[in-house]
Amino acid sequence: MTEQLPTATLPDQEFLRLDGQICFSLHAAARAFGGVYRIVLKDLGLTYPQYLVMLVLWEHGEMPVKQLGHHLRLDSGTLSPLLKRLEAAGLIRRERSTEDERSVHAHLTEAGTALRTRAVEVPRRIAAATGFDLAEMRDLQSRLDRLTTALDAAAESGL
Repeated sequence: MTEQLPTATLPDQEFLRLDGQICFSLHAAARAFGGVYRIVLKDLGLTYPQYLVMLVLWEHGEMPVKQLGHHLRLDSGTLSPLLKRLEAAGLIRRERSTEDERSVHAHLTEAGTALRTRAVEVPRRIAAATGFDLAEMRDLQSRLDRLTTALDAAAESGL
């Protein structure tokens, strides 16, 4: 059983301190990651969201845009402009499904596939920037995955 925070014993003002908010710690870490990714991805000509799209396509290959959005937790309004820019850069192409014209599939181009070789260094550089060893990185990722699952369930149930 996990230990619960003794929230009943905390004074009200403690609940509203910025440095006590886990959401702010996560937000600050995400912004810091964004700054490091901006530097590391500059050589690849990708933004962080574009890099995430490429990661999914490198891992899974061609797929419907709707499925790509599911992997990335992005809606079509956010994903479509990303895909347009990647297509303009010659890294992907989008095609309507021959079986279902409502479905659009994202495919890597030859240039998009070739970029993977250069991208292999990105996770190594990011890991080095954190100062964490592999065990610490895996533990943090596991905890964040658990947190995401718990928050998704809470939001789904309406809290």
